[in-house]
Amino acid sequence: MLLTTQFAFVKMRLMLCISSIHGIFASILKKVCFWVDKHEQESFRTGESLIESEKNHAEKTPKEDVTTPTSVNYHFTRKCNYKCGFCFHTAKTSFVMPIEEAKRGLQLLKEAGLEKINFSGGEPFLPERGDFLGEMVRYCKEELQLPSVSIVSNGSMIKERWFKKYGEYLDILAISCDSFDEATNQAIGRTQGQKSHIDNLYKIRGWCQDYKVAFKLNSVINTFNIDEDMTENITQLNPVRWKVFQCLLIDGENAGENSLREAERFVISEEQFQDFLERHSSISCLVPESNEKMRDSYLILDEYMRFLDCREGRKDPSKSILDVGVQEAIQFSGFDEKMFLKRGGKYVWTKADMHLEW
Repeated sequence: MLLTTQFAFVKMRLMLCISSIHGIFASILKKVCFWVDKHEQESFRTGESLIESEKNHAEKTPKEDVTTPTSVNYHFTRKCNYKCGFCFHTAKTSFVMPIEEAKRGLQLLKEAGLEKINFSGGEPFLPERGDFLGEMVRYCKEELQLPSVSIVSNGSMIKERWFKKYGEYLDILAISCDSFDEATNQAIGRTQGQKSHIDNLYKIRGWCQDYKVAFKLNSVINTFNIDEDMTENITQLNPVRWKVFQCLLIDGENAGENSLREAERFVISEEQFQDFLERHSSISCLVPESNEKMRDSYLILDEYMRFLDCREGRKDPSKSILDVGVQEAIQFSGFDEKMFLKRGGKYVWTKADMHLEW
């Protein structure tokens, strides 16, 4: 009987212990659940806050700058009838884009923000005796309605018939002339046979006057013309702008292996270039461009419609805008927009806005 009573007592104590343990575990479990629930809510609120913060940051952070091809130099041909010793866009190919493809590329540039197109070469009047160029000039002004259409030429192939047919569509014609001494032009290579480059220059100046095209001059200053005083002739010609360049070396074009020119003998120092500018400081239309200003401040499109990057002292091409579009190709152009503006790359370039006395 005593044994039975003792066993009942032990059983009761054991049940009390188990009950107490259950209570303790229930209390702990309740607190754990409460803590987990609270932590999850705080984490959720924190996550929402982070998402909101990132959203606000994204809204406040400006998008990556997009380069607008405001002014583009389209070197659609490399062929030239002159042999200027310092030329930095030489006849490495004879390719010329079919005109319908060229027009498609010009349309893409217009859609990307193009305002001024400058056709160059090589000699741009060579293909189809200037009619290929004339049709692109007409297309850009009449159909694309670009504010400014210009050409850089050596002038040797230009005839008056071209002005009669296409002059109304052209804003600016720039003729390259490095010297007003025929012997110097012969030494540089800016000549063809015995034709007078200077006489032809003055003839073209008269046609620009007659057909209401703004006349511009380009000169490359080098060892052959560094001591020349061009003031009298520039004053007589009275161009809207006289661009004066310092002779520039480009690897693969006029310097280094596989180049078609050896321009090292034409190179002048920065001090020599400044002396030339000082000598002509009285000419108000003079626009100087040193090597520093020129190298990265031009958007250059080659004959395949590829942007050329000159930052490493050579011309590294992008993919063609016809294949990848303007914005993808232009990322590989090396274009320095700040230097473009600093060198005066944007100016009054529509002849209607120049208010010239024809």
